[in-house]
Amino acid sequence: MLDVLTGFVQELRRAGLPVSVTEAADAAEAIRHLPLEDRQAIKYALGATLVKSSSHWRAFDTAFEVYFSMRGPQYDIEEPPQAGGEDEKADGPGRGSGRGEGEAGAGGGELVTPEEIAAMLYKALRDGDQAMLSAVARLAVGRYAGMEPGRPVGGTYYLYRTLRNLDLDGVLARLTGEAAAGVLDGGDGDGEVPDGPVLRGRPAQLTALEQRLLEDEYKARIDQLRREIEAEIRRRLVADRGVEALARSLRKPLPEDVDFMHASREELVQIRKAIQPLARKLQARLARKRRHLRRGALDFRATMRHSLSYGGVPAEPRFRHPKPAKPEIFVIADISGSVAAFARFTLHLVHAIAAQFSQVRSFVFIDGIDEVTAIFERSETVAEAIHRVNQEADVVWVDGHSDYGHALNVFWQRWGQDVGPKTSIILLGDARSNYHSPEAWVVKELRHRARHVYWLNPEPRSYWGSGDSIVEQYAQFCDGVYECRNLRQLEGFVEHLV
Repeated sequence: MLDVLTGFVQELRRAGLPVSVTEAADAAEAIRHLPLEDRQAIKYALGATLVKSSSHWRAFDTAFEVYFSMRGPQYDIEEPPQAGGEDEKADGPGRGSGRGEGEAGAGGGELVTPEEIAAMLYKALRDGDQAMLSAVARLAVGRYAGMEPGRPVGGTYYLYRTLRNLDLDGVLARLTGEAAAGVLDGGDGDGEVPDGPVLRGRPAQLTALEQRLLEDEYKARIDQLRREIEAEIRRRLVADRGVEALARSLRKPLPEDVDFMHASREELVQIRKAIQPLARKLQARLARKRRHLRRGALDFRATMRHSLSYGGVPAEPRFRHPKPAKPEIFVIADISGSVAAFARFTLHLVHAIAAQFSQVRSFVFIDGIDEVTAIFERSETVAEAIHRVNQEADVVWVDGHSDYGHALNVFWQRWGQDVGPKTSIILLGDARSNYHSPEAWVVKELRHRARHVYWLNPEPRSYWGSGDSIVEQYAQFCDGVYECRNLRQLEGFVEHLV
């Protein structure tokens, strides 16, 4: 068990979860007090000791299901329940849990007819029999998945093949229809629905609410069957390919490590959910950093003068108390299609922690440029403001293709005089200007006036300067040019602003 736990912790670290040695020791101590056959208890004990953020739970859950896929009481069942309880069907070889040596795809399903599996499925869903659901899952995978050792196919394909042959929608329609008509198999013959967790001893004539509750119960049982099938497929893939190989193929980046420019729709949703917790954490961290700055450095001369009343013993140190001013932030963001997601999340984060700055002003551009500060001030939420920016901002000058030179030139003419020694300017974009003039002198002038000028680029550093990228022409006039492809890198940059 210790070897499994060690490999599991290493997989979590490879997936990006911050797991310390102390936390790994706490996890080992926690499971020492739990029955090893109780997978759920083990899972939540490990989650409580190893997972620090709700956004990391999905990666933890995937790793756990892979590393502990072949452990649990359900894999000790040698003979699954048979349809109708017919003893003569329990004698054939291979009718067990499918743990034959070297046979990742074996499971006895090929020795059971589809009609028998369908009958077991109907009975298990009708009665809510968990043991039979597990047996049906193993038999269905063995019969329908068509798993072949060594075949490089993902579990999603096998899941699709299995569910397609089970026709769960048809079974659900049959169950709900027969329940409403009072003719469910197994009824007591007097027009009553069989006992169950939702309806117990109720007449067959169901009300709309009772029918809805019964349908929801059947759907919950079907979801449980899906999870059982996924677990069985995963178990067989582990037996065939090995734990580490399967974990590597299923590993996905954490929300804070997803590349803004290549995120899928589902990943963008996960990033959006991670923004607010990150903003709260950064706000607290920046506020704490500012409080510490107020203390200042030790004033040795003042300390020695004050110590005269203690006989020269420096009992009360004195400090120079600086007055750290909150910086003023100007965000100038390219919102063209190639970098729109990056600009959106950066604007979201900066405005979410706006209380840590004296003022935040936002400007967006493509080939034209517009100030959108008022939109953020009038909107109830940052998400609403960003949606309105995409709808209302006047950012197209000629053809709607990025023109950094023209946008910066217009910014200098219209708002350059507002930049002062307390202003930190953040430029967001990939600096791909479609071969237009860069007008890098604008960034040079802004650097002379401003406190700091930073450039955040969502492209990999290896791409900078290639093709129509002109970031190197701007970099010479910036205090820093940062690769900022994900939330983790964005978080690291924001900490430098105060």
